[in-house]
Amino acid sequence: MSQVPYHVAGGLFAAKPAAAPGQGLSDFGRFLPSTAAVAADGPPPDQAAGSRRRKLWEINHKFHCPVIGSCIPVAELRALMKKVMHFPADTGDFVLHTTAVGACETRSRLAELLHKHLEKRFALTVKQFAAAKTSQQLGELWRQAVRQGSHIPAALWAAWTHPACDPVLEQLIYGDIHMIQHQLGTGTRADLKAMQALRDENRELLGQLEKLRQENEALRREKADETGTLGQRIVDLRAALAGRDASLATTAGQLAQLRESLPDLKDRLSLLRRAADAEARIAALTAHAASQQDEIERLRRQLADAGETIDQLATTDDPGGAGPDPGAPPAEKLSGKCVLCVGGRSGAVDAYRQVVEQCGGRFLHHDGGLEESLHRIDGVLAAADVVICQAGCISHNAYWRVKERCKRTGKPCLFVKGAGVSSFGRVVSELNADGTEGQSRPDDAGIITNVLDNHSH
Repeated sequence: MSQVPYHVAGGLFAAKPAAAPGQGLSDFGRFLPSTAAVAADGPPPDQAAGSRRRKLWEINHKFHCPVIGSCIPVAELRALMKKVMHFPADTGDFVLHTTAVGACETRSRLAELLHKHLEKRFALTVKQFAAAKTSQQLGELWRQAVRQGSHIPAALWAAWTHPACDPVLEQLIYGDIHMIQHQLGTGTRADLKAMQALRDENRELLGQLEKLRQENEALRREKADETGTLGQRIVDLRAALAGRDASLATTAGQLAQLRESLPDLKDRLSLLRRAADAEARIAALTAHAASQQDEIERLRRQLADAGETIDQLATTDDPGGAGPDPGAPPAEKLSGKCVLCVGGRSGAVDAYRQVVEQCGGRFLHHDGGLEESLHRIDGVLAAADVVICQAGCISHNAYWRVKERCKRTGKPCLFVKGAGVSSFGRVVSELNADGTEGQSRPDDAGIITNVLDNHSH
């Protein structure tokens, strides 16, 4: 086995050939291996010709170094070599590499093991490169892998073992992988600088981390002290709660003893509840009785008003009854006159109407602004000949409005405090006996105060 782990690339630049129209030749294509290099580094005598893929020991020996160095990681190479040979544990990576490269020059157990490993490792890429049938197609696949830069080891193995790989393409691939390794070395130096910067940054971050760890430790101790204080507080509260429970239990026992000493306590409590219920019922009945009494009083007033109405009607229908002018019927005095009643009880309006109509007059009514609008009162005042205003049953605005309108127009206006039918009948009787028709009265000359009938509705 040669002491040098790989051969130096040999060759020469050929003269620039005449290129066909539309075709060119790359710099790697102009670099052709010399006859001596091909004779020295050509395929071994036992290489089989045909379309089958080459074995690891069948490719040019100077290609074994980049294949072993690029396609198999050092850790995997060490593990594979342990299966077929013994070597000290402290053997360096370079010694293992050169040993593996030398073992691949001929067919050996290590060469066969490495070949199977590479075939299995790059099976997918080998299958993709198998689609290439010519050296040009294979070269295009290799250049595409170099441009991508992600699967160069797999493309290297698949291209050099491909049956269509000729010496020119082999040398082109060898030159590419050689320069890639140089570029990787340059990148490694840049990576070392970046690594040193990262180490410095890491050292600074470690300092910050240590500071934060100390702060966290201080916070942890503070929280631990606070947790201990809260735990002691919980213990104290639990002790206080246990004492309260014991006091409640003692009080419950004393209550049970009191209940046993008073066997009729339950009956007394029941009587107290019944007494309270009875008082509530009495209060409710008292309130109901008061409301019933109010209703009785209201019905009594209505009955009295009805009696007065009946008496008034009976007096009016009686020819021999007393009147202001027995010699003349009432119809002759108020015949055709329009009597307006302002206010009064809503339930007695029909009785008011009957009294006026029995005297021969026409009846108009306005409730004095209780429900009807005050704007309507001007119209009925204009149509009335005589106005009877029951002052106790109208609003203040209606009172002053009626008084001012009657004073301005000179219409007779009589004001009555009471709202009974008898009071209304006496006022109508006075109007029937009055001979001053159409004359204006002073402000309060026509006010009749009937104190005998002061019922309010």
